[in-house]
Amino acid sequence: MTLFILMALVSGVVTFGLSVIVWKLSLRFRLYPAIRERDVHSSPTPRLGGVAMFIGVVVAFAVASQVPFFSLVFAKPGPIFAILGAALFIVLVGVADDIWSLDWTTKLAGQLIAAGIIAWQGVQIYSLPIGGLTVGSSYMSLIMSVLVIVLVMNAINFIDGLDGLVAGVALIANSVFFLYTYLLVRETSPSNYFNLASLIAAVVVGVCAGFLPLNWHPAKLFMGDAGALLVGLLMATSAIAVTGQIDPVSPSGSLGRSQLLPAFIPIVLPIAILLVPLLDFGLAMLRRVRAGTSLFSADRKHLHHRLLDMGHSHLHAVLIFYAWTAVISVGLILFTLHPYWYAIAFLTVGFLVCTIFTLAPLGRRRVLDEEIAASDTVPVKVALPDTTSKATPPPDPEETP
Repeated sequence: MTLFILMALVSGVVTFGLSVIVWKLSLRFRLYPAIRERDVHSSPTPRLGGVAMFIGVVVAFAVASQVPFFSLVFAKPGPIFAILGAALFIVLVGVADDIWSLDWTTKLAGQLIAAGIIAWQGVQIYSLPIGGLTVGSSYMSLIMSVLVIVLVMNAINFIDGLDGLVAGVALIANSVFFLYTYLLVRETSPSNYFNLASLIAAVVVGVCAGFLPLNWHPAKLFMGDAGALLVGLLMATSAIAVTGQIDPVSPSGSLGRSQLLPAFIPIVLPIAILLVPLLDFGLAMLRRVRAGTSLFSADRKHLHHRLLDMGHSHLHAVLIFYAWTAVISVGLILFTLHPYWYAIAFLTVGFLVCTIFTLAPLGRRRVLDEEIAASDTVPVKVALPDTTSKATPPPDPEETP
């Protein structure tokens, strides 16, 4: 655990320092785009934070490669170079999009290439921990892995609309996912090649923590598409890598549980920690299909925009996303660490509290509307002229001397 925390600290410190440098250089050379109609910030802000995040990832992997504990992770350098090469490629695509606004077909092609590089070098979904279920063929495994990586990249990129949103959500989600993968690896075989999943999760936690201070509202620096796609790519890669750690024939043995539900955690947990981004992505796709527009056309109807329209402040909307992510991810991992009723109670209370805070502005708005409607029906007393009093008649002209 200590070495993983050390890798997180390395990536965090490097990311923070480089983020400050990128921010100052971007301001000096005016490396920031104009404000778009769907943006919620009011002043031009640099979007090159993804560059600092990528270098933080590279430095952390370089340091880890010199630590004997991770020696077997780097014994086969092919997958490591594939992950870093794909990360570099997707960051370049993201930077190009942040500067020149690429069309959606070019961005999608770049995502497919990056995902293909990772899957080509063996980081694939080979099996699912459900009674020995394995993926049918090598081609199916490759295609499924590529689609999962592209899906997660877009889901993360879609919620990147508020200060600190992606960095915070990814920080929470990857912290929980790291805990799960660490316990899993410790119980199975710590020397297994696929403890790469824990290393990736720890590095992402550090990168997001190092970037968040400059991205907190009001943000000085955005991660841009480069950062959001990078985080999505690494999160998907970590989730795919952990499937190789599971014995599909004996799915319940990973954490010492014989119950059926923990066997599904390796499948459910990666989906759960991304539930909010995936929900936003799915709603966006459905909305654009109904409207007959491009699936990748930008709009201002994402979940974070709707929270703002409901009446939440910028900070409250971000904290609501954090809360939902924490409740779902922590609640699911409790199914493996405690008796079921702990997890059920936590999820029930968490869902209730999150729902109340999410819908709170609607209740305040209804009360305000009722007060306005009531004030409109109250009779208003208007002072009318007194018609009963007799006015003094004007003087008779004949009486005028």
